[in-house]
Amino acid sequence: MPLVYQQNINATTKIAMWHITEPEDFFLSVVPVQREIKHWHKRLQHLAGRLLLKEMYPDFPVELIQIADTKKPFLENEPFHFSISHGGDYAAAMVSKTHRVGVDVELLNEKIEQLQHKFIYEDELNMLNVQCPMPNIQCLTLYWSVKESVFKWWGRGQVDFKKDIKLRSITGLPEQGTVQCIFRNEFELDIHYLFYNNNFLTWVLTAH
Repeated sequence: MPLVYQQNINATTKIAMWHITEPEDFFLSVVPVQREIKHWHKRLQHLAGRLLLKEMYPDFPVELIQIADTKKPFLENEPFHFSISHGGDYAAAMVSKTHRVGVDVELLNEKIEQLQHKFIYEDELNMLNVQCPMPNIQCLTLYWSVKESVFKWWGRGQVDFKKDIKLRSITGLPEQGTVQCIFRNEFELDIHYLFYNNNFLTWVLTAH
């Protein structure tokens, strides 16, 4: 069982990451495919994310998950707040009974350099890189993942990653730490990160 990371963040909030190595039948024995997904690997990612929800909270009603117009998965009346992410051979999920949450997992990818102008200002990038020096692709992947986690935490769509999510500081090491950001000049958020096997896992939570 390749559960590569799990943490109880507080009494009601948990996060976990899974390395997908199993065949589809392994996941189907625990959770259902809720929609038609033609590509086999995307189906595995879908199933692994939902399996993580059950791993953390065995009573999580995965069969009742709905998808909002913004593509955010949710449960009616929100007995659990949750967020799911997957990329490559990894899936991540975060669940809370009391907090709004967002999670993201991102594999290092050289193409991120071609996109940086769309999601981060140059002075924002330079300031952060001085505080926590990392190779450029690693930096950009982290900052993109941080903003993805905030986007998923918000859950209502219509977010300009560059203008609405401004990164203010970073504390910690290349392997793990915290990024502070301002969302729409209204919310101050701490986004935590972990670097594992060339993937960044990032997450954020706030009181409901």
